[in-house]
Amino acid sequence: MSIWEYANPKKFMQTSARALPWAIGLTVICLVVGLVWGFFFTPDDYKQGSTVKIIYLHVPSAMMAINVWVMMLVTSLIWIVRRHHVSALAAKAAAPIGLTFTLIALVTGALWGQPMWGTWWAWDPRLTSFLILCLFYFGYIALWSAIENPDTAADLTAILCLVGSVFALLSRYAVNFWNQGLHQGASLSLDKEENVSDVFWVPLLVCIAGFVLLFVTLVLMRTRTEIRARRLQALLARERVA
Repeated sequence: MSIWEYANPKKFMQTSARALPWAIGLTVICLVVGLVWGFFFTPDDYKQGSTVKIIYLHVPSAMMAINVWVMMLVTSLIWIVRRHHVSALAAKAAAPIGLTFTLIALVTGALWGQPMWGTWWAWDPRLTSFLILCLFYFGYIALWSAIENPDTAADLTAILCLVGSVFALLSRYAVNFWNQGLHQGASLSLDKEENVSDVFWVPLLVCIAGFVLLFVTLVLMRTRTEIRARRLQALLARERVA
């Protein structure tokens, strides 16, 4: 079986219909367990106090904001190379979800930063590149809405996605590129010395899994909606011609 079979809208609709109930169930379990565990059953940090618990919303949303854009990049490249409509519609469906994650990360970052840094915002390299990524999300969504021809919209948004990927990369690695800046390094790392304490680390992993599953659930649902909308447009166009 080739993975490209799932680029067929009919095959995608059949497979996603079977996967969605499982995705929804796992999403609810991971989010409830992770957030309840993190906010109610972990201790306050000896330096940051209860403020540290924002980590269970901020870190997963920030990670997903960047990774959603990477997913959009991959599906956009598939559209450019192979012209599979499902991939273009999946990128379109993912953008509002990625934007929401980005806004959550910016707001929770400000709430976390104010008591830690004494300011709601700083023109830190990572924060600035993350804000620009947020603007690219807005631009991507606006471009889809502004162009009537769906194939032309898919082409132009794919190019925009390629450009925006630079800022997705900077958002992820800005702390490594520039030593200056207020933002700390990664909370999760292959280097155990850079990880948060295990008492915070385990529920954080559960929350991250919940956010990943939430994205999978939402993008499947929204892609299915986009496919149905495309089919409806095609039917209406045939009726007008007839």
